[in-house]
Amino acid sequence: MAQKATAEQAAERLHSTDTLGIPLGPGQPPAFMRALGQRTDWTALRVHGALLAVGTELFTRPGVHYRSGFYGPFERALRDAGADIEFTPADFRRFAPLLQRARPRVMTTVAAPPDADGWCSLSLHAGGTVAELRRAGADPDRLLVVEVSARYPRTAGLGERFRHAVHVDEIDVLVESDDAPLGLPTPPPSAVDTAIARHAVAFIGSGATLQTGIGAIPTQIATLLADGDRGDFGLHTEMFTDGCMRLHEAGKVSNARKGQFPGVSVTTFAFGSAELYRWLDGNSEVAFLPVDVVNAPEVIAANTDMVSINGALAVDVHGQVMADTIGGDQFSGIGGAEDFVAGAGLELSDRSLICLPATFEREGRLASRIVAEFAAGAVVTTPRHQVDLVVTEYGAAELEGLTVRERGHALAAIAHPQFRDALVDAADRTAQRRGE
Repeated sequence: MAQKATAEQAAERLHSTDTLGIPLGPGQPPAFMRALGQRTDWTALRVHGALLAVGTELFTRPGVHYRSGFYGPFERALRDAGADIEFTPADFRRFAPLLQRARPRVMTTVAAPPDADGWCSLSLHAGGTVAELRRAGADPDRLLVVEVSARYPRTAGLGERFRHAVHVDEIDVLVESDDAPLGLPTPPPSAVDTAIARHAVAFIGSGATLQTGIGAIPTQIATLLADGDRGDFGLHTEMFTDGCMRLHEAGKVSNARKGQFPGVSVTTFAFGSAELYRWLDGNSEVAFLPVDVVNAPEVIAANTDMVSINGALAVDVHGQVMADTIGGDQFSGIGGAEDFVAGAGLELSDRSLICLPATFEREGRLASRIVAEFAAGAVVTTPRHQVDLVVTEYGAAELEGLTVRERGHALAAIAHPQFRDALVDAADRTAQRRGE
């Protein structure tokens, strides 16, 4: 049976030299992590996590080293302030085996309070930590700390195999708090976002199984689909967003034609507004499964008419995609985009959409996101041979099966008009060097 403790008491259970595993984003326990940040006696605390969603002083303390698999605003701020933080390149589904290999002595998560049978729903996050939480709870030499708050929604998995909960008997230390999950409001769409979304929805037919990422463009795509005449969609997406909720509310999601887990929308974590969290509470239409199941390419490929929708920062004339670094500096992470690009690329009926604005401003001047070549130090997120569709506000370029020259010309056609001629010339020169 779990021992109840305050967040501060639970924080004292860690040694000054220790290892800690935390979930991604909305699975992180706020009160416990703040309490860890109040300690100043760390000698060598190594933390394994991703996408911080909790404000804490922990990662500013001497002696604390943070290994993150996905950077968000908190990670970028910590890096820029000189904190001891390093990026661990891995796509999302590999988080589970990497965490098992690291085997942190202490594992932690946030959850909903125990139900009448003692089960604490893992709420907004299954991700790559579920199995390691249970292993830590079963090991007398390790420690499982679970923070519970009634302000977190109670969500479910699928049956005994994918039970999205831990039992109080598995928990070593139970912390009760009144914290709420971090809200992630969606910014209103710009005219460019709307134009991109309009081009993207042309590739989404009724009955498609959808994966959508975060941000204004995927949300606008979901809004257009919710307001449109197509429907009977399935949802199989690593991240459940407000856009996914809107599709449900519009009656456009049936999950009847999915090849995998029919009847329910499948996800591995949810991040969005307080409205989304209220909607998810007790909602049996959505199932939370571990990321190594949700993001397995063979599972994704088994879905009917799979359409994945993801973003990017830049694309070159070969079709290589840069999505997680800027100027060689880590901006976000690989996440699950690669999993869904690969999984949705094995059948002609499946489509993978990479959506991005054609331009951005650099030092007050217009610059193209579609480029002749990446600068030295650039890091490719998605290789050219896996890219299907690239979508900007100027249209869509279908790259699969095209030569290097044809790819460059197709991408130039959806670039800003100011840059098209130079991109066509670059594509021709590149193809010529390769003997086309």
